[in-house]
Amino acid sequence: IISGYQALKDTMIGLGEEFSGRATYPLLMITLGYGVLSTSGHRWKEMRRVTLMTLKNFGMGRRSIEERVREEAEKLVEMFKKCKERVQKEIDEVVGQDRWSSVEDRQNLPYTDAVIHEIQRNMDLAPIAVPHKMMCDTEYNGYVIPKGVMVFPLLSSVLIDPKMWKNPNCFDPENFLDADGRFQKNDAFVVFGMGKRACLGEALARIELFIFFTSLLQHFTFKATVPLEELDTTPTKCSFGCMPRTYDCYAIPRK
Repeated sequence: IISGYQALKDTMIGLGEEFSGRATYPLLMITLGYGVLSTSGHRWKEMRRVTLMTLKNFGMGRRSIEERVREEAEKLVEMFKKCKERVQKEIDEVVGQDRWSSVEDRQNLPYTDAVIHEIQRNMDLAPIAVPHKMMCDTEYNGYVIPKGVMVFPLLSSVLIDPKMWKNPNCFDPENFLDADGRFQKNDAFVVFGMGKRACLGEALARIELFIFFTSLLQHFTFKATVPLEELDTTPTKCSFGCMPRTYDCYAIPRK
């Protein structure tokens, strides 16, 4: 098990090729060794190349993909039409009500962007990354890790590393803001993984999260159906991570 920001950075990035294999375990056996998530070596490199090419052809990182995501956000808003106040105030000041938000607005919505990132950090959806496998005998930090050994990158240890976060153990958007209130990236934000095996769809996911989040709060105010003190916000545990609980809420159109 690899724990802590520096250890993950050293291994997943500094020794990325050596740690790039994919371990075989029951959850992945159903794929029969196929798929970009499950493969290793030459097959993985080829599938990774094809996957990235497909995502680029789909429009990842271009204006066209933003337009597609925004279209889905608009449909979601229409379907539901029949730290929140601050986010909505910021969205109102920058975007207003006469147009839909876009990725270009992100730099002018630092608090909103910080809230989106802090939700992901605090949620800790995948505490442990999909297991890696050593591609060759490798020495790290005085230890020799043999070829074929299964390696578990402990992502949650990075997301609460006190050396990397202002307030690691509580929900605080200030973790992503500098002294002047500007959005500040943090290398310890590893919810999409780290190194060669990081999520290939990260860029697409970031666009989707930003546009859906801002579009919903631009047009709706969400209220709980029960007193807030009665809500249980602790995530439920499953075989691979932490899942948010389901809630009933009111989506009230904003005028």
